[in-house]
Amino acid sequence: MMRWLGYIFILFSVINLNAQINQDSLLAIWNNKSVQDTSRLIALEKISKDIFMFTDPDSSYYYSQIQLNFAKQKGLKKHISTALYTIGVSKYFVSEYDSALFYFNQSLIIDQKTNSKQGVANNLNNIALVYKEKGDFTLAIKYNLQSLAIKREIGDLKGEASSFNNIGQIYQDKGDMALAIKNYTRSLQLKEELKDKPGMAKTLNNIGSLYYLQKEAKKALEYYSKSILIYEEVNEQYGVAGVLQNIGNLYDDNLDFDKALEYHFKSLKIKVNIGDKNGIANSYNNIGFVFKNKKDYNKALEYFNKSVELKKEMGDKQGLSSTYNNIGDVYRELTHYKKSLEFSSLALNLAKEIEGVGEILDASNVLYLSYKSLGMNSQALEMYELYVGMKDSLEREENQKELIRQEYKYSYEKKAAADSVSYAKEKQIKTAEIEKQKAQLKAKRNQQYGLYGGLLLVLVFAVFMYNRFKVTQKQKSLIEEQKELVEKAHKETQKQKEAVEEVHQEIKDSINYAKRIQSAILPSLKLVKNYLPHSFVLYKPKDVVSGDFYWLEHKDNYILFAAADCTGHGVPGAMVSVVCNNALNRSVREYGLTNPAEILNKTREIVVQEFEKSDDDVKDGMDISLCSLDFNNQSLKWCGANNPLWVVRNQELMEFKPNKQPIGKADNLQPFTTHTIELQKGDAIYVFTDGFADQFGGPKGKKFMYKPFKELLLSIQDKTMDEQKIMLEKHFEDWKGSLEQVDDVCVIGIRV
Repeated sequence: MMRWLGYIFILFSVINLNAQINQDSLLAIWNNKSVQDTSRLIALEKISKDIFMFTDPDSSYYYSQIQLNFAKQKGLKKHISTALYTIGVSKYFVSEYDSALFYFNQSLIIDQKTNSKQGVANNLNNIALVYKEKGDFTLAIKYNLQSLAIKREIGDLKGEASSFNNIGQIYQDKGDMALAIKNYTRSLQLKEELKDKPGMAKTLNNIGSLYYLQKEAKKALEYYSKSILIYEEVNEQYGVAGVLQNIGNLYDDNLDFDKALEYHFKSLKIKVNIGDKNGIANSYNNIGFVFKNKKDYNKALEYFNKSVELKKEMGDKQGLSSTYNNIGDVYRELTHYKKSLEFSSLALNLAKEIEGVGEILDASNVLYLSYKSLGMNSQALEMYELYVGMKDSLEREENQKELIRQEYKYSYEKKAAADSVSYAKEKQIKTAEIEKQKAQLKAKRNQQYGLYGGLLLVLVFAVFMYNRFKVTQKQKSLIEEQKELVEKAHKETQKQKEAVEEVHQEIKDSINYAKRIQSAILPSLKLVKNYLPHSFVLYKPKDVVSGDFYWLEHKDNYILFAAADCTGHGVPGAMVSVVCNNALNRSVREYGLTNPAEILNKTREIVVQEFEKSDDDVKDGMDISLCSLDFNNQSLKWCGANNPLWVVRNQELMEFKPNKQPIGKADNLQPFTTHTIELQKGDAIYVFTDGFADQFGGPKGKKFMYKPFKELLLSIQDKTMDEQKIMLEKHFEDWKGSLEQVDDVCVIGIRV
């Protein structure tokens, strides 16, 4: 069952509910048309941001739409940007991530044109938050780093602290706890310098949650305690309630149910005092969960039902689905299976309505267990299949980091123009009254003229129509014939269009399936990290499928890895890559080779044999840089076919030249040569294809070239390998700009 965990991080500073701005007075300023336009807009912005943002996103959206329409009418770009930004935040808070991304990008464009660096930084920060929620951690880090750079440029220390905190959250979600704690600590240092106590409390809470996830309860409690002391000092009750809830969850997980209830009730009391309905509903749900774990099912049902009432009132379908299923699970444990089916079915229907994969997973599991206990095997099988399908879906989405929450929604509230429409109607009524009086005076005078004139026009028209009738009769048959020809041609065109679309879709499906096949032959990044923990793989295909690929194999005491570039890119390159990848695997697995030159000699032999089976003269092949790493002896054996090896030691780059021949058919072929390099601690090893250096871009649209590539690698040697990957990718994207990517890119880096 899903439960609301208090360690979900607060993404924006929570408003002090004891210092709310008077909504009525702000609305009075907005409605007073004698006040300056900018002052009226500022009042509306305060209503949207300060009052509704965190408690009523729908109202925030409504007022921001009014603000946006008015600002557009007046041509006030700064306020247009602010309105778009606020709408984006309101969409973010209701999990409409694609819509939020659209509005943040629109606001960003305006801020870039008006050179509002603070606005640009804020929008980049929020775009990063959206990508984090969508599971795209690479883009989330990219935009956070861009935002961080601008904040440093303008001296926004508080913003810097926030960026470090956000980056720490991403690394935590990625499971890289070392980098997470590093960024959290940097955030905390800045907040301490600024004496930003609410910010310090938030980061301490985040660090506590990190330890909570690592099952280090003692450390988690230590940081939670530090956080709560600061929140209490600054009287930030919302934060206090959140940390108390976290502590309650911690004790619940450690089976100390009495302590868990103590903290959950403390949290609940604060939420009741500040009127936080959503928080109250979550507390009821958490308390119910503790009673369920204690086997006190009556109490559990009591609090789950309280949670349901509030969630119904707020229209929280996701929360309702979760709590209904909790109730269903309680009834299942009480062996009241019909009741269990009733509530878990409600949960499943709501989960399907909101397309909540996690909620569907939980509900289908409880329904499966209840149907199974009742001996309803066909229904149990159906729910079990649904459960397995949802479980696979969740695991697949997690592995791919491609969670897509919702599609674009372009609904705009019509209420935004209510005042202007009302005013227009008033004016229209007055004008109509005046016109009515004038019309009555003219009516009598024109009536007689109209009668006689009308009769004359009818007579003339009748003569004209008689003549046209004769012409029309002659043309009718010709038009009918032409119509039949046109319809026949249209049907033929439609058939051709449908045929083309069908073929296009089949090609698209085939390419996407080819991508799945190619992805299957690549080693997973998890496997790469397992054998080479201090490493990165930057892999950017030009098209859906790629002619470049990276390769890794473990044989005896050697770790073999390579970056390979097959002839072409796209579908042709991908087909060649499958042949070459298979040849590498056979050389190691079938022939037992570990020496790089011997592997490449055998690989070339296999590739040539495969292509010689064709009646055509196939000269395709690959360039490759292949390493055999022996960590025990701190030595590296390497061989290259047209692609070099770079080793960076003490800020100096050593280049090892490859054999100038490919893996494939060529003139004057020679045996490949193995080079042996004795490694030292701290050495960085790089193998790559030519895609990075050959990319066109920059201010003059020229190739990046290898010399700047070397300088770039030397400039980032103080960074971790994960950070190097991010910086390389950012530099590549910045250099490319709006130009098309010209080739596949593959760069592998390893720190000894």
